[in-house]
Amino acid sequence: MEDYIKETKILEKSDKEKEVELMISIMKAKKELDEACKNFEYAEEDLIDYYTYQIKACRAKFDYLVKQAKSQGLALDMIEQIQIKFDKAI
Repeated sequence: MEDYIKETKILEKSDKEKEVELMISIMKAKKELDEACKNFEYAEEDLIDYYTYQIKACRAKFDYLVKQAKSQGLALDMIEQIQIKFDKAI
């Protein structure tokens, strides 16, 4: 049996990093939900069920993430949202 040695130390994220990551996840989930809704509008008969389930899954994910943010007392205003997008682009 081989022993594996950890070469690098795994650093835990700070609270601020976790908050930013949660907000980014919320924005991504919202975008996925919006895309699923748009796709549903143009779906043909065979894809209607698929997009219905996709919308339901995306909505559940979005609701869960928003609930997590609310339980932590986090709020995202438009300025923070724009700043986060700008920081990710750089």
